[in-house]
Amino acid sequence: MTIHHAIWAVGQKPEPLARAILPSEKVLEDMIVAAPQILSDSWMLIGRQEKTAHGGIIDLLAIAPDGALVLIELKRDRTPRDVVAQALDYASWVEKLEPEDVVGIYDRFAPGRNLADDFRARFGADLDEETLNQTHEVVIVAGELDDDSERIVGYLADRGIAINILCFQVFTQGSQQLLSRAWLKDRVIEAPPEPAAVGGGAKEPWNGEFYASFGIEPTRSWDDAVRYGFISAGGASWYSKTLGLLKPNDRVWVNAPNHGFVGVGRVTGPAEPAKTFRVKNEAGEEVPALEEMKGAHYQHDADDSDKCEWFVPVKWMDTVPLNRAVKEIGLFGNQNTVCRPTTPKWRTTVERLKVHFPTFDK
Repeated sequence: MTIHHAIWAVGQKPEPLARAILPSEKVLEDMIVAAPQILSDSWMLIGRQEKTAHGGIIDLLAIAPDGALVLIELKRDRTPRDVVAQALDYASWVEKLEPEDVVGIYDRFAPGRNLADDFRARFGADLDEETLNQTHEVVIVAGELDDDSERIVGYLADRGIAINILCFQVFTQGSQQLLSRAWLKDRVIEAPPEPAAVGGGAKEPWNGEFYASFGIEPTRSWDDAVRYGFISAGGASWYSKTLGLLKPNDRVWVNAPNHGFVGVGRVTGPAEPAKTFRVKNEAGEEVPALEEMKGAHYQHDADDSDKCEWFVPVKWMDTVPLNRAVKEIGLFGNQNTVCRPTTPKWRTTVERLKVHFPTFDK
């Protein structure tokens, strides 16, 4: 079903805004570079009009908080078959980029800037070479979604290829032009690609153990998480949606970025937004989390389901304070809030953590 856009002016007699067109898709590309949140507030642009080894030119290249690369192609006037084939061809080149190649791309995009420093400033975490470009996604930006494009991209996406279409439309209101957007498929998928070994190396069957990243901020407290029994994430759907992977009785090993592993526990319920999540106070009474915990991270954007803090209740089996976090060379790390790693490194990491958290299964 082709995506249709419509915007109505609010009033006693709602009026639809008139459709308009941009002079060229180059204008849209310039807008995206100036305001990348047009595509996503969870990506950082790192390349533009980048030449591939096969003679092609990638319109835009971005990086996600977990180090995944996002290849962005504007449809322009190409046919659906041509644009999809070209995007997949470019993706085959992106897949083989090494960390130093990615740094070179950013040097050409932002001369004099440092990718590691800018990544840390943008996402609040270090860029780990081990997670850089483990996975990638293809996004086709189009002014109109035709049936052929939807059928081809839908077929690939349903078979595990990380590809999507962002369809935009322009409307006129007085002297202003307004831009709307719609994704063909929810870009936060229920089960994100499991982190693999560096360079697409060996995988093995998932060991059933979940990994979670608990971002420590001045207003998000690990002490709160231990006291009230939860893990949480928020600020954008990219960070919170993977909490939905966790189901009751799943065991999850929690890493605090820049500190180390701090706990292991069993999930006791589904993910909930801050407005409905409840915790027990000192008297043992269940009360709204937002009343019990006053941190800004818990309160921010509480009415926005994408940006608000989401919680997963956890019964802790073993925890340590941040100053005793387990941090060793060779332990697995990833910036997905929750994931199911299939790299051998995760298996060995869990075995090491069982030594440090001896009551992991009690």
